[in-house]
Amino acid sequence: MRQVSDQGQTADNPFPVRGVAIRVAGWIDKLGAVWVEGQIAQLTLRPNSNTAFITLRDPAADMSLSLTCPRDLVVNAPVKMSEGTQVIVYGKPSFYTGRGTFSLRVSEIRAVGIGELLARIERLRRLLDAEGLFDPRLKRSIPFLPATIGLITGRASAAEHDIMAVATGRWPAVRFAVRHTVVQGPNAVPQIVDALRVLDADAEVDVIVLARGGGSVEDLLPFSDETLCREIARCTTPVVSAIGHEPDNPLCDLVADLRAATPTDAAKRIVPDAVAEQALVADLRRRSARALRNWVNREQHVISQLRSRPVLARPLEAIEARAEVIHRARAAARRDINRLVAAETERVGHLSARLATLGPAATLARGYAVVQSLPAGPAGTPHVLRSVADAPAGTRLRVRVADGAVTATSEGGTEDS
Repeated sequence: MRQVSDQGQTADNPFPVRGVAIRVAGWIDKLGAVWVEGQIAQLTLRPNSNTAFITLRDPAADMSLSLTCPRDLVVNAPVKMSEGTQVIVYGKPSFYTGRGTFSLRVSEIRAVGIGELLARIERLRRLLDAEGLFDPRLKRSIPFLPATIGLITGRASAAEHDIMAVATGRWPAVRFAVRHTVVQGPNAVPQIVDALRVLDADAEVDVIVLARGGGSVEDLLPFSDETLCREIARCTTPVVSAIGHEPDNPLCDLVADLRAATPTDAAKRIVPDAVAEQALVADLRRRSARALRNWVNREQHVISQLRSRPVLARPLEAIEARAEVIHRARAAARRDINRLVAAETERVGHLSARLATLGPAATLARGYAVVQSLPAGPAGTPHVLRSVADAPAGTRLRVRVADGAVTATSEGGTEDS
């Protein structure tokens, strides 16, 4: 006999399907009721059924729950229930054994009002601002002429048409890498995040434009989603936010590197106008040519003024004037030197004549003689006789006369009486 306690533990004693389904239903039935918030991704109201079937999706993750509720709860809701509506539901988890499906049996539905949505967006704005995601220093600059523009927008949307028409009209060579996504509702955030990652990883994409036309606060709610804002901040490629119209200001506008008021404004701000750029180049060429001509004229005028100055017009005039002065100075110096030489020559002549008159040669010429005693040895020095005592007998004498000298021997001297 099989033991009930061992049932389901071995292949020989398995549970039947009903046994597992009943047990799972019992376990889930023990769970209490919960409040859940999400976006309605799908709403089904069958004509002959009193039960409404709802798929509730998490806006920030690819997860959903199946909901069932009385038809009147949806029909008589204070606000219209439709896909994309943000709601808070109160229900009890249940497991339907007949189909083996899990759902949340809802007994109360509350739509999240505009005031609550705006309050949540404001709290998220303060949180992201405190983390520095809005810091202008983190903004990446938009390239002057992007070769390829990544465009994330709805399929066949007016925003796509406006951006492509305006951009190609301004610069025909621009290229686009378009990624179509839903731009509202519960599936918008996951699809937009996936498209951002793909375009950011593409090396040929120079700038990414996130574009959507105008709408209500609920319609633009995905563009204030925290997951999308953080993904924009993580992108290495510059991101341009072109969501809605001028009054619309979702959080992605603050995180993006550039906010455009409209999709058309985005095309104008990221793609230069070829006609305007050509006109600017032509204007700059004219201005630069005019500036160059003016500069040449000024420099020519300066050169003309310099050339008109005497020192440059007649550069040798000063030298010639100084040359005459130098010539006169040289003539005066030569004249003074010649006069000085002549005077000195005359003075030397006079001194020479006086010297000749007063010198011993003139005295000898008049008949006088100079007598010197010669020493006995070869090493001696002759002495001029000044007294007879200097020449005793036998002294060899040298007598110098005007035309020469004679040698004699002294016989002794006598003194004058």
